[in-house]
Amino acid sequence: MSIKFSFKDEKFSLDKLQLPSRHYYFNDSENYIKLLNIGEGIFPKDRLRTSVKLDNSNLILTTESATKIYPSKKEYGIQKININLQNNSNLEFLNDELILYKNSKYIQFFNLQCDENSTFFYTDILSRGRSFEDFDFSKMLIRNAFYFDEKLEYLEKFDVSGDDLKDYISRKNSENFIFAKLYIKSKDNEICLNNIHKNGFESFTFSQNKKLIIGVISSNNMSTLKSKIMDVWQIYRKELNKEKFSLGKQ
Repeated sequence: MSIKFSFKDEKFSLDKLQLPSRHYYFNDSENYIKLLNIGEGIFPKDRLRTSVKLDNSNLILTTESATKIYPSKKEYGIQKININLQNNSNLEFLNDELILYKNSKYIQFFNLQCDENSTFFYTDILSRGRSFEDFDFSKMLIRNAFYFDEKLEYLEKFDVSGDDLKDYISRKNSENFIFAKLYIKSKDNEICLNNIHKNGFESFTFSQNKKLIIGVISSNNMSTLKSKIMDVWQIYRKELNKEKFSLGKQ
């Protein structure tokens, strides 16, 4: 299943929709889209593709709820996300958490293309599973690639099992078991990163060429973690001279 949409000069276009995908589009103050997969999860053999293109446009994008990855004996659930930002565009993409059920297998490909004058804020959250689970998933493979003016700026790959992650947290003797990754390109990365650090978020740094800000936030409480993400998001929006925005979610 797939959904493909674009904005050109702030005008929305739904270019492709294959159920079971659903979207809600609001534009009272800013372009805002919530994405929902019917069934609210990814099953073995599922192939999901989301494509977004912005041309001289702004968009706040989020998910309606957590993405659940269901158990599998053999097959992987696969999600592909492709984003293209052109001509002074801005994307703010705030995902809800991934919940990988026991024995689940998941692959994600994320590709973002951005020109010099565009900006973005992107987040991913990984929980330890359902409330009674503790990283009991079988396998998770993630590939995140960020291109600026068609040149690769940052590439990361994760190939982990639940047992590996559980062992890592145990060795670090950490009380935190929920993790968020944040990827930011602002109008002025130096100023933005300095303001993030001033607000107490020390685990943020630059990519090699300083074109991308990368950060990690962890917690043992989902509400606290999301509150921290919102704090960093507001720092980003302030850099863009944008007012505080409510996603309208609990």
